[in-house]
Amino acid sequence: MTLYKYFRSYLDDIRREGRYRVFTDLERHAARPPYASWRSGDVCREVVVWCSNDYLGMGRHPAVADAMVQAARQIGVGAGGTRNISGNSHAVVQLEAELADLHRKEAALVFSSGYVSNEASLGTIGRLLPQCLILSDEKNHASMIAGMRASGAEKRIFRHNDLGHLEVLLREAEDRPKVIAFESLYSMDGDIAPVEHICDLAEQFGALTYLDEVHAVGLYGRRGAGIAERDGVMHRVDVIEGTLAKGFGVSGGYIAADAVVCDAIRSAAPSFIFTTAMPPPLAAAAARSVAHLKRSAGERVAHALRVEKTRRALRKAGIPMMSSQSHIIPVPVGDPDICRKASALLLEKFGIYIQPINYPTVPRGTERLRITPTPFHNDQLIEDLTNALCNVWDALGLQYETIDRGPMLRPESLIADTSRFFH
Repeated sequence: MTLYKYFRSYLDDIRREGRYRVFTDLERHAARPPYASWRSGDVCREVVVWCSNDYLGMGRHPAVADAMVQAARQIGVGAGGTRNISGNSHAVVQLEAELADLHRKEAALVFSSGYVSNEASLGTIGRLLPQCLILSDEKNHASMIAGMRASGAEKRIFRHNDLGHLEVLLREAEDRPKVIAFESLYSMDGDIAPVEHICDLAEQFGALTYLDEVHAVGLYGRRGAGIAERDGVMHRVDVIEGTLAKGFGVSGGYIAADAVVCDAIRSAAPSFIFTTAMPPPLAAAAARSVAHLKRSAGERVAHALRVEKTRRALRKAGIPMMSSQSHIIPVPVGDPDICRKASALLLEKFGIYIQPINYPTVPRGTERLRITPTPFHNDQLIEDLTNALCNVWDALGLQYETIDRGPMLRPESLIADTSRFFH
């Protein structure tokens, strides 16, 4: 059809820009994390994954897998329809109770994905509050932006983590209903929001707080409830949004809030009402993962140690890293084509998978590799990664940072440094 020329033209444009996305065919090994099988044509090769968002490896935890298998055999693999048509699966009810308890809220509501939970919740909140103004951090995720757009509410953007700019916008809004929408941990830069101070401003100006904890739940706080729990301000946040697909290693999204907020969203959000419910096996697996991480800090401690060891090894080798306050290690490249080549070299020559991050995920000119160590990346794998990155940097003529070798660190000093991750 002649209309197909527009699709071809778009694809040609992004290929010319060096940002055409190639999805790598991987099969992770549950018994041997972080290894996976990479298939390319007729070739199958073992590689090490350094960019998974299954941060703690809970997607392969035996108890989580057993819960999914048991539920599938007992209940079946599908939900059978939407909640109002096919009934409210008891496995989902149990999961929502676990999540409400995790965040110390009256209720929780589960969605098919984290994207949908943001789109549905922000869309509904902004639509139900008359003359609502949503104040959005400029680096908020695309799903949050989609929800604000769907709400029809007015949106004002404040500079990233800029409390002064946020205060100016709150003053200008006067007495109209206001929602401050922000993330606790911004996944492309690895930086963390001043949650406590944003809550101070919200209370001062009578605004509702909507906090996306997607990249923090499971990993931070004494029970894995996220940055707000770690910072002791979880009770001051009105709506907490999270995912079950990253720290918890399964799939789905959710919000936790006062019962009246959850009930209003349940009753008014089209993407909740008209979407098939979460399959019971997924809900059972997610509930098991949440319950496990509430009482077990071992995964968080091991993860934090691996992150710090990786960061120190890369710094010692002079590999540039963006300033990060979290478990995410962004390595700047700054050019889409070179970033793609760096990723390809790592995979093809060294058996290391790190996907290139480019526009529109990040602004043009800030392309990067995004490294996310897990508890299973041992010292040898960290050394292999460091050596491979140095080889790639040399091959592509990329710039090193000044090497600061410094004193060797004892294990106890590493443990002290990682305490901020979960306290």
